[in-house]
Amino acid sequence: MDPITLNPQTTALVLIDLQQGIAGNPTEPRPGPEVVKNAVRLADRLRELGGTVILVHVDFHDPKERLNVQVDAPAWNTSGQMPANWSEIVPELGPREGDVVITKRQWGAFYGTDLDLQLRRRGIKTIVLGGISTNYGCESTARDAYERGYEQVFVEDAMASRSADAHAFTFQNIFPRIGRVRSTEEVLEALLRAKE
Repeated sequence: MDPITLNPQTTALVLIDLQQGIAGNPTEPRPGPEVVKNAVRLADRLRELGGTVILVHVDFHDPKERLNVQVDAPAWNTSGQMPANWSEIVPELGPREGDVVITKRQWGAFYGTDLDLQLRRRGIKTIVLGGISTNYGCESTARDAYERGYEQVFVEDAMASRSADAHAFTFQNIFPRIGRVRSTEEVLEALLRAKE
């Protein structure tokens, strides 16, 4: 694939649901801790260059805040009591000073939040996206970002899902049509070139 060019001043790293109650669950094609490790590397580099890091987490503690529609196959079990720290962002990721934290109540990070406003106020043109789950929160957010005209880079090894097949489907069929697919190393290299 062709090398990408990223301007740290107009690029935001948007990380989806890397939180206590999600990042430790079984995921494929890589475990959550590996996703977090790659996300931390990306966040640290972008922070170093003065870029924007946005940490998105989902919070369902208040039952009135949960989507409650009839479905044949629920995406997750929200019937039981969640641990107090379920929605807290994993500590190795942050938040750090200057990060933006977005709380969402559904899969996508745009609907019902101020994500678009936060991006536009900072002059963001490109979103670098990672998180868990590839085909839920990440894909929903990516589709909304595409419809809002953002350039996107999807970091394959900074995402995971419940199954390798679901992850692969999104990366083979959806993401290449709405942005560019790259690895953590490729994004880090693009940011390093921007520093020169």
